[in-house]
Formats: sequence, structure tokens, C-alpha cells
Amino acid sequence: MSFNSLEYLIFFPIVAFVFFALSPRYSWLGLLIGSYTFYAGAKPAYVLLLFACTLINYLAGILISQASTAKVKSFFLFIGIGGSLSLLIISKYLTFFSDSLKSICPHYLATGNLPDMTLLVPLGISFYTLQALSYSIDVYQGKREPEYNLGIFALYVSFFPLILSGPIERSTRLLPQFRKPISFDYNRVASGLRLMMWGFFQKVVIADRLAIVVNQVYGNPTEYKGISLIIATFFFTFQIYCDFSGYSDIAIGTARVMGYEVMNNFQRPYFSKSIPEFWRRWHISLSSWFRDYLYIPLGGNRMGKLKQYRNIMIVFILSGLWHGANWTFMFWGALHGFYLLVSLWWSNIKLNCIFPFSYDINSLLIKIVKVVMTFVPISFAWIFFRAQTLSDALYIATHLHVDLWYFLMNIG
Repeated sequence: MSFNSLEYLIFFPIVAFVFFALSPRYSWLGLLIGSYTFYAGAKPAYVLLLFACTLINYLAGILISQASTAKVKSFFLFIGIGGSLSLLIISKYLTFFSDSLKSICPHYLATGNLPDMTLLVPLGISFYTLQALSYSIDVYQGKREPEYNLGIFALYVSFFPLILSGPIERSTRLLPQFRKPISFDYNRVASGLRLMMWGFFQKVVIADRLAIVVNQVYGNPTEYKGISLIIATFFFTFQIYCDFSGYSDIAIGTARVMGYEVMNNFQRPYFSKSIPEFWRRWHISLSSWFRDYLYIPLGGNRMGKLKQYRNIMIVFILSGLWHGANWTFMFWGALHGFYLLVSLWWSNIKLNCIFPFSYDINSLLIKIVKVVMTFVPISFAWIFFRAQTLSDALYIATHLHVDLWYFLMNIG
């Protein structure tokens, strides 16, 4: 069941009505049943993986808190992380790794020694896995006490507004909210509904209309060149923003209607004046998750420049792979990692290299130049995110300029 479906327009009012009708003592239970019903609407078998991930991290949190030594705590954390990631890898990446191995070792394909593994990826598994993992890590780091109520913890992992597309909430922020009594508040409900409507507008009116052109061109890229590829790429730049931002706003608005505050996921990212600023504004819940739970534990910028650059590339390549099991996503992540490294190097170079004349760093012109210089490479990187294969992406990237001069000279 997706947000922009008739089923959801029926499902959400029923769940909200039941939620407010129940006693505050049991409202979380109604919400848990609704969340599992929502998720089972896609495919009932998916619920088994969801509950397995929930149970692994629920037990890991308790065992970590009760461990007597640091080594034992680390062991249980390793079990929790390993168990959760195993579910994610097997269900989402096994076919990708299998196909990649076949392409590297084609003789396996010929002899049939390597079985063909085709699994249907459970919806939202990338999101709820990270949300569950953050809880185990938070308990390990002493940021919160373990949650002993399995039902409330299961609600934290499966909370239906967030399970498909985020935002990826933290246990320290969302879990305590499920224990607070919530009553109906007209102003809060109206605010949530307005945000949901804005999200639906972004998704249905803007993103889905842009997708018509994008799908046509990116579905058969070799039939196009020059301005057609540029327009499709430009359209996708805004399609993916309105699609993802729209879904996030619907999720945040849905949670707000029922009295839960969820972190903002986008803050006008295409107005960013640098690549680091873009990643502080784009998919905030994911970028901050990778920062707090991967980049910093790897050492961050505390171990010298070379290791900092290594950590940045690891984080971005893995974040690319997190988005999808395809080499195109890994290349997109690596490209953004490269962008960030260049941005760090460039931060030490003054704009005088480009503008030898005197200028005001805070002038509107300089801000526009910075926004454009950030927007263009980001749009270019989206080619690799959207293309179906690396060969398609490389074709588009190398044919953007074809006949472009001729087109510009003949406008009008």
C-alpha cells in the first residue's frame, strides 16, 4: 500500500479514528496493529522479515544493557548488527552479488554451478533496518535504556508513516513519544493534514507528471541525444526531489495528525551553495544516520586527512548501495564522495581564482554562482542514479552535448 493510493485514503482515516477512540493506555496497540496491517498490504510474507529484524534488535538491546563487560557488550552489538544486516543483504543484495559474480566469472554461468537467485525485495527494508540498528547502537553507546515492552519497540520499527520511505527516526526521539498520552488537537491535526496535502501535490501533480518524460527518455536513452537528454535529466532532478520530499511530507504530516513529531527530511536542498551544505539539506535523516553511525565510528576526521578521505568514500559508496542493488547507485555514491573531497580541497581556495576583481562574498550574484556551481554537478550525478545500467548512464553523460550548439544557434 503506497501513500498515493485509494487504499491509503481509506486506511488512514480508519486508523486515526481507532487511535483517538482507544484509551491512551492502549492507543499504541491499535497503532501497532494498523502498522502491521499497512505493511502486510504489500505482501504478508514481508511481515516475517520485519518481525525478525525487530526481535533481533529488541533482544540485542536487552542483552547489551545486561552485559557485564565491554567485550560482551560488543559481542551482542555485533550479533544485533550482523543479524539485521544479514536479513537486508540476503533479501536485497544476494541477486546483485550473484549476478556480479557471474559477470566476473562467466564460466560459472555456463556450468550452472552458481544458482540463479531471484528474490523480491521487501518494501522499506532499507529504512526499518537502519531505524532498528540505530536503537541497538544507541543502547550500546549509553544514549538510552533498553525498551522492555516488545510491542512498543515493534511499533517503533514498524510505524507505518515511516516504514516505506522514512524519515529514519532515532530511538532517542521517537520511542519516548509512544509512551506519552495523546489527545485530539484540532490545530495539530489541521497542520498535519495541510502538510499531507502539500506532500500529495508534490508527488502526484509534479513528480508523476515529470516522470512521464523522464521514463520515456531514460527507458530508451540511445534514441535521444543533446537537448532531449538534458531536459530529461533536468526533469528527473526535480522529479526525485518532489517524489521523495512529497513522501516525507506525507509521512511527517500523518505522524503529526496522531500527535507524533518526526524529523524534517528536506530543507530546500537545491538552494545549497556547496556540496557539504547539500548533504545537510538532502535526505537529512539518512545523511545524519550515516554520519553518526558510520562516518564517526570509522574515525571521521580525527585520524588525518587520508583516513578522512577514505571514510568519506566508504560512507558515500555504501550510501549509494543502500539506495539500490545496482552498480549505477554505487557509482552515484562514489561520484558524490568525489564531489565532497573536491569541495573540501576547494574550500581552501578563494573565489579570487575565478573572480580576480573585487566582490562582496555575500552579494546576490556570488550566492547565485555558488548555487549554480553546486546544482549542476548534482544534476549530472542524478544520471547515474536514474539510469538502468552503467552503459546507459555513460551514454547519456557523453551525449548531453551532441548537437547542443546547433540547437542553441537555431532557437527561434
